[in-house]
Amino acid sequence: MNNIEEDIRGKIFEQVKKYYKIKFEKKGKFIPGKTKINYAGRVFDEREIINLVDSALEFWLTAGRYTDEFEKKLSDFIGAKYCALTNSGSSANLIAISALTSSKLGEKRMKAGDEVITVAAAFPTTIAPIIQNRLVPVFVDIELRTYNINVSKLENALSKKTKAVFLAHTLGNPFDIEKVKVFCEENDLWLIEDNCDALGSKYNGKYTGTFGDISTCSFYPAHHITTGEGGAVLTSNQQLYDIIKSFRDWGRDCWCSSGQDNTCGKRFKWKLGELPYGYDHKYIYSHLGYNLKATDMQAAIGVAQLDKISGFIESRRNNHNKLYEGLKELEDKIILPEPQEKSEPSWFGFLITLRDNSNIKRDDIVRKLEEHKIQTRLLFAGNILKQPAFEEIKKHGKGCRIVENLKNTDKVMNDSFWVGVYPKLDEEKINYISKKLKEFIESDEY
Repeated sequence: MNNIEEDIRGKIFEQVKKYYKIKFEKKGKFIPGKTKINYAGRVFDEREIINLVDSALEFWLTAGRYTDEFEKKLSDFIGAKYCALTNSGSSANLIAISALTSSKLGEKRMKAGDEVITVAAAFPTTIAPIIQNRLVPVFVDIELRTYNINVSKLENALSKKTKAVFLAHTLGNPFDIEKVKVFCEENDLWLIEDNCDALGSKYNGKYTGTFGDISTCSFYPAHHITTGEGGAVLTSNQQLYDIIKSFRDWGRDCWCSSGQDNTCGKRFKWKLGELPYGYDHKYIYSHLGYNLKATDMQAAIGVAQLDKISGFIESRRNNHNKLYEGLKELEDKIILPEPQEKSEPSWFGFLITLRDNSNIKRDDIVRKLEEHKIQTRLLFAGNILKQPAFEEIKKHGKGCRIVENLKNTDKVMNDSFWVGVYPKLDEEKINYISKKLKEFIESDEY
């Protein structure tokens, strides 16, 4: 970069700082019942915008230097060896499952009809890739309080066709990793961690996303950090990493980065499949893949976000703790969330379940909260088997398998909801949420 370019960029960045202060630093007074309290949202300052503008000025529209930096920073933070940036967390989940169907894995590959143990109280794109790859989801019930898989049911879920376990850390609360991992090791199963809602959570002192063969992240604006749209697949297995990149990048066999040629040193010396010797390696495809890459502009935002991750995690934990302390006197009417033993969650939300003996209806509470400008959310699909998308799958009878019953999953579908804990919620807003929850739950009008 010459001096003139550098000078112009410096002036542009100064203007970006001024623009940020004018546009985004306006802080209106919080008015209870009038000011909307979002369940989640982007938390950023001028540094994200400067990085975004810096990337735009380079006009390198595909993966570039920011992508390399982001992938390294994220893998270093979590403690995985390899990271592949994707265009969404949903795409990351699709790649994670697809990678395990690769013929390069030999006898370990998953084939059509093989089973994957999971839960029905999930976000749809944890389940969809299983079915999209012609695999069979095996649904196990969850535990109340942790809202993760009931590990005592794992043995009952096992069959000769079981090849993997694919679970999310619900709302940032790690599942019982120790027991799940032992189960996978004893039965030679793949373990995939959906870490999309749990970036920064720890289990036994280690970050989640490091225990499975593959893990995934999401950087949608509601999540712990954001790149707008965006996600990542992480692994410490070199073979899986190569397969993951292949599925992400059209299914190609070549591993050259965007804009690079002949990294292998024998671009025109390969003999694969039934192609003629010397066919250009950049156009040899070892998988039926996708184009699920992110852009360097997204990565540029992520680089700035990762610098803030520790503060984000601390804020989420503090907000969750404040809500817990404010609501614990209502435990005769509600079930409060409980962290998994040996874990330190980086909470995504604060989940509340109404007790069976309560005369309160979830819909009434949610309606009241929304009327008072407090955003609420349900636990994603509730029981995904009750969703319209599963009507055809259930008709055929072989598209999935249920272990015993999904009693707690149905309980959550009918009686649970959650409110936010994200870093923009200060003490005044958290106290207001707590106050209104107590007021509505204790109300006699129900």
